[in-house]
Amino acid sequence: MATEYASSGEYIKHHLQNLTYGELPAGFHRHDGEVLTQATWTIAHGAEEVKAMGFWSINLDSMAFSIGLGLLFLFLFRMAAKKATVGVPSGLQNFVEWIIEFIDSSVRGSFSHKNPLVAPLALTVFVWVFLMNLMDLLPIDWLPFAAATAGVPYLRVVPSTDPNITFGMSLSIFVLVLFYSVKMKGAGGFFSELAFQPFPKFLFPVNLLLEGVGLIAKPISLSLRLFGNLYAGEMIFILIALMFGGNLLLAVFGGVLQWAWAVFHVLIITLQAFIFMTLTIVYLDMAHAEHH
Repeated sequence: MATEYASSGEYIKHHLQNLTYGELPAGFHRHDGEVLTQATWTIAHGAEEVKAMGFWSINLDSMAFSIGLGLLFLFLFRMAAKKATVGVPSGLQNFVEWIIEFIDSSVRGSFSHKNPLVAPLALTVFVWVFLMNLMDLLPIDWLPFAAATAGVPYLRVVPSTDPNITFGMSLSIFVLVLFYSVKMKGAGGFFSELAFQPFPKFLFPVNLLLEGVGLIAKPISLSLRLFGNLYAGEMIFILIALMFGGNLLLAVFGGVLQWAWAVFHVLIITLQAFIFMTLTIVYLDMAHAEHH
């Protein structure tokens, strides 16, 4: 709760802090004044400790929620498939069939080649990203407060507000784009595509620079678009929650704002999942296409 913190800044920092596990170096001065005599693997308390842990630290909350939501997706769709009937379908079967038809039409409209991987990948991307984004609609204090009572100092429940998650997903898509670019065109064909267009062949250094930048920009834009939109949404929910720590009038106004932003945010989280899925399909279609 916002009233439990010394200042608004402390409240915001706490809610933007992941539950990070990593190794602190020997001699590091911890948040409680302890000086480590040897390198220690522990939970970070504050941004300075996260920074000191470096690259090999891991955000436990992001991993737990993203994997858990992925398993929830598999469980629900498997249950719907096992109970599928040609008779009167259940509500879950209707919902799953609607999503599959939506994904199928999206793939048919954006992917002009044959690849049995693309449609299942698009389905997984859309539903998984949507479920991660959906966590942003939970009241901002509920799960962190419950975690704090259990001794967990930090908890961020929206995995897509963690750039590690969004970059991990986009880099996985990027690896598939590179794989199919080489598989469909050959290494020489893929290099020719980068080096000999859009300008004449004697300007291949310029072509390589332009096409290389465009290629690298794909996973960066894919990840940052999702991260930026969800991070901004989370920040607005945090700022609205601060109003509940004021007087009654501010609390009522904050409740109205929270409801209005949550309704609008439903559109945002759905749109961002759709954009991530659509760009995945388009990038894979471009990887399959041969340019002459």
